[in-house]
Amino acid sequence: MKTLSVSRRQFLKGSGALIVSFKFFPSSPLLAQSMVEPRTDADPTQLDSWLAVASDGTVTVYSGKVDLGTGVETALAQIVAEELDVPFNKIHMSGLDTSKAIDQGITAGSRTIERGGPQLRQAAAAARQELLKLAAAKLNSTAEKLVVKDGVVSVAGDPKKYVTYAQLIGGKKFNVKITATDTGWNMKVAPEVRAKDIKDYKVVGTSQKRLELPPKLTGEFVYAHDVRVPGMLHGRVVRPPTITSKPASIDESAIKSIPGLVKVVQEGSFVGVVCTTEWSAVKAAKALKVTWSQPATKMPANSEEVFTYLKNTKSLRDQVTVNRGNPDAALAQASKTYEAAYRWPFQLHAMMGPSCAVADVGKEQATIYTGTQGSFETRTAVAEMLGFPEKNVRVLWREASGSYGRMGADDVAEDAALLSRAVGKPVRVQWMRDDEHAWEPKGPAQLDLARAGADAQGKIIAWDFADRGFPLTAASGRGLRLLASRQIGMKPTADGNSNGTQGGGEMYTFETQKCTAPLIPWVQADETPLRTGYLRAPGDIARCFASESFMDEIAADERVDPVQFRLRYLGSNKRGIDALTAVAKQANWQERPSPSAPSSATKATGRGVAISNRANAICGAVAEVEVDKTTWNVAVKRFILSHDCGLIINPDGLKNQIEGNIIQGVSRSLMEEVKFDSTGIKTLDWSTYPILRFPDVPEIEIVLLNRPEMPALGGGEPSSAPIAAAIANAIFDAVGVRLREAPFTPERVLAGMKKA
Repeated sequence: MKTLSVSRRQFLKGSGALIVSFKFFPSSPLLAQSMVEPRTDADPTQLDSWLAVASDGTVTVYSGKVDLGTGVETALAQIVAEELDVPFNKIHMSGLDTSKAIDQGITAGSRTIERGGPQLRQAAAAARQELLKLAAAKLNSTAEKLVVKDGVVSVAGDPKKYVTYAQLIGGKKFNVKITATDTGWNMKVAPEVRAKDIKDYKVVGTSQKRLELPPKLTGEFVYAHDVRVPGMLHGRVVRPPTITSKPASIDESAIKSIPGLVKVVQEGSFVGVVCTTEWSAVKAAKALKVTWSQPATKMPANSEEVFTYLKNTKSLRDQVTVNRGNPDAALAQASKTYEAAYRWPFQLHAMMGPSCAVADVGKEQATIYTGTQGSFETRTAVAEMLGFPEKNVRVLWREASGSYGRMGADDVAEDAALLSRAVGKPVRVQWMRDDEHAWEPKGPAQLDLARAGADAQGKIIAWDFADRGFPLTAASGRGLRLLASRQIGMKPTADGNSNGTQGGGEMYTFETQKCTAPLIPWVQADETPLRTGYLRAPGDIARCFASESFMDEIAADERVDPVQFRLRYLGSNKRGIDALTAVAKQANWQERPSPSAPSSATKATGRGVAISNRANAICGAVAEVEVDKTTWNVAVKRFILSHDCGLIINPDGLKNQIEGNIIQGVSRSLMEEVKFDSTGIKTLDWSTYPILRFPDVPEIEIVLLNRPEMPALGGGEPSSAPIAAAIANAIFDAVGVRLREAPFTPERVLAGMKKA
């Protein structure tokens, strides 16, 4: 294989346009070898359900986790290779198939490495233990006297006496029972088996090349959008104004002449078309004349209406993360008090490729190809919608285009399933761009209210932070319902999931402190396109924007350097202190208060800092910005981030994730906002919902803080959290304007300047 000697940044910036040819290829040749398939009931107490050894020594791992483009599959393969003592290139990660894989929980929440990693590690350790037993019998030795290297077991001190894993069990079953308690994320696998000591690690902690990149770069990779099955038809859904709007009439006359029209499908308020070609389906869906009933629930008129609603509406429940002392009493005694409100808008996941799935529904069984984050959740949702037993629905995962939480709500799989059932043939459904931007579950708006009080010496003695946000109501399974199932009359049995709680200042040790996250009922989410769902690091980027901006506001008023001000309140939080000091050192931070001294230059520069704790991973961030005083455009020129997520599995893979988080976080901070009025969503394409372009990507510097004494934690989301706060603080440092509403557009900067 040739190795490209070009950096990721050079490749992306230099590729103004890419023309990629795709070809379709059969399943991996690794699976074509003589090897034992896992049990179809995927019993977690059976070692064979977790992995298999082929006749050539290749180890196939049946993971219940998926790789959403994050490279986590490579890290999981490293964990298994390490525990088995086999070469990394001998590990094959089987694509998730619900008829074969163990349900390890949805791939979300930065929990794959933290929770899924130990499950695979212990299964591999159990396999190694069994292989050593077999080898001991074969070599007439004891397991304690054996050593393993590259899948070869030998007797210590007598290397001529050896046997390979392939010779021991290649193509055969282990037929070994192991312990497996609980389910999903919480499953504990073979806890009685002793895993390898970290000091002996050789593969974990090294940068291995991502397993899936070569076929992606050559165009051979099969995405969900590339799946084709024999006899497949194409479908499109005609969306109503709201989920509960009913089709008063459907006029098919305009589409009768479209070649390849198979059927117009209606079930409840679900309306779709099925055709022999995709282009015919696109034309038919656009031309079909549907008269819809007036929606019972209307969209809010504007964002002001949403934030007023967030402020004044009674919560469903208050989630409390810190409750120490009486903030009201402390505020009453404070020499100086501070108060501010921060706004975060609805935002899109903005996947490059719209949602896509293929469904083949028969009378009693269904097969779904989809890019879901939760294959087992999709299986449950589709089974309930079709009235099938779960075991009769098979979900075959194929990587989609990005995700960022979007595919935790696998709407398109349900669309395809309903259309396939209606015509009795496989149906492929791919959403259009305007479908995706209008109807995808949005990252919800948030209103963060912060109060603090300081004594006569400037010490903070009271901190009261409330993140008022909406529950997440669009998800596969867990008592919630997606578009198609709701349109055919299925009701949710839950009021939604939490949008997270961290990021309200819990890292600091104030004498009196309360951090809450009141969940505000969102009636529009039940019916309108402003439905809510998980968006990368749910809620954290908004909460951290508010709390870390508020810290900066107090530091500026006290005329204290922002880094030193934070260090005062981190107490014994060594990881927080290390992350903050490491990022400050890398950024060459010069101690002084903000804002910087005024300048007559056309472009003002500033720096800002923030820290965060997301899923127990600690990040420190410094942003360096440039504000154009003629256009008031903000450009992030340099972004430095320190990252502590415990034991690092793959340093290069982790850096990839952090780089992606920073790029997406800068985009969300500077330009991303869902616009709407009472008639619907207005940001339906890339011109109305712009995202960061490659020429605007800042220089990125990353400091990894490895902690081998800790368990490995996730890296998919934590570095998103402090980005907006660091940028907002840098803007204040540059021009002295405090922005309390994202995104930080030129219009908002100019409005702030006029108020200053």
